This record gives sequence, C-alpha cells and structure tokens, in this order.
Amino acid sequence: MSESASQAATVAVRLDYVDAPGAIPEIAAKVASSGGTLRTLSTVRRWTDPGGIPLVEIELEVEGLSESDATTLLSQLPSLRGCRVTQSLDKVFGKRLIVIGGGAQIAQAVLGAVSEADRHNLRGEKISVDTIPLVGEENLAAAVRAVADLDRARALLLAGSIMGGEITRAVQELQAVGIPVISLNMVGTVVDVADLVVTDPVQAGTMAVMGIADTAKFDFARQKGRRY
Repeated sequence: MSESASQAATVAVRLDYVDAPGAIPEIAAKVASSGGTLRTLSTVRRWTDPGGIPLVEIELEVEGLSESDATTLLSQLPSLRGCRVTQSLDKVFGKRLIVIGGGAQIAQAVLGAVSEADRHNLRGEKISVDTIPLVGEENLAAAVRAVADLDRARALLLAGSIMGGEITRAVQELQAVGIPVISLNMVGTVVDVADLVVTDPVQAGTMAVMGIADTAKFDFARQKGRRY
C-alpha cells in the first residue's frame, strides 16, 4: 500500500480566536474529547480588534473527524470569533523533498528535482521541493536535524562539495526517524552513511523525487549504500 493511501485523511480548519495563554490547550482538549486527533497546529497571524481584544488566527489539521463535525465542535468554543474550513497543506503541496547545500550543486540538484516532480505531479502526485543554500558545518547540521520537524518532509537531498563531522551525526539522527538521505558524491563522511550517493546533481534530484513518488517504482531501501 502506498504511503498516501495508508494515512487517514485530515480536515483543515482556520480559527479566529482570543489570544490568551489557555487558547491552545482549550482547542486541543475540545478536539480530543470528540474523538479527533490534532495533527498540526500553527499560528497564521495576530491582530487586535477594534475593541482592543488581542486575536490570533490559528490553522489546525484534524484527523478522525469530518468537516461538518470539526466545525460544529470547534464553533462551541467560548473564545472563538470565527471558524472556516480550508485545504490541508497535504492536499495542496503534498510530500516535500528538502534540498540543503550550496553553490552550483544545489541549483542543479533542484533543477533535476523540480523537473521530475513536474512529471509525477502531472500524473496526480503532489510533490513540492524546498531548498536552502547554506555554508558551515554548524549551520548545515542544524538544518539537517530540523528536517525531522518539518511537516510532510519525506526525504533530504544534500548537495555540496564537503560534508562530515557533525553533519554526518545529524544525518544518522534523521535516518533514525525514518527520513532517507540522498547525497552527492562529495568529500567527507556523509557519503559513508547516506542511503544513496549520486555523482551528478541533476540525476540526484531526479532520483530523490522518484524515491518519494507513489507513481514511480523506485525504493530507497533497495538502493541502500549504492553509488551512481
């Protein structure tokens, strides 16, 4: 069964709420009491109404409830000022490939990834490519570790010329939570632990997207330790 098919559907709801210390626990408790599971919650913006009351716009994604059930139960919250259904990020942007590195390598890797994502998205996929060019071991290691906290992140592609030390340890931590790491063939110890090593950056981007696409027959597990 594909990953997308095995995950339950989520309902996305936007709330305008009184911005108070107990707001988030109150919302989470209401969802839980009705049998729903709160999957994501984020603050969109804050403002003050004409009466001077601080308000916050919150987006939540709830699993286990229908749209009508979710809006009905959330409308009962005493501090609510507005409630509306929106689209979940999973439906809009889908799975995410994260590309981290620098220079010409990251530009070429993203070129391959975006081109391949377009091919699969035309066939019904939803795959987005996110990237940040960085330099320095500390910055790169922090970025690699943060991928585990990114919603919908399915794989990491490291596109650089030298990576090792703390970056390698960060890669192993990321793999431990189930996120595969693809690396360019570079100097350093990252290539010794990566799930897949590819020399050409365009091909690396292409293969990274293939690995997370349901419409491609490419399995990172079967490529473990391979170099191309």
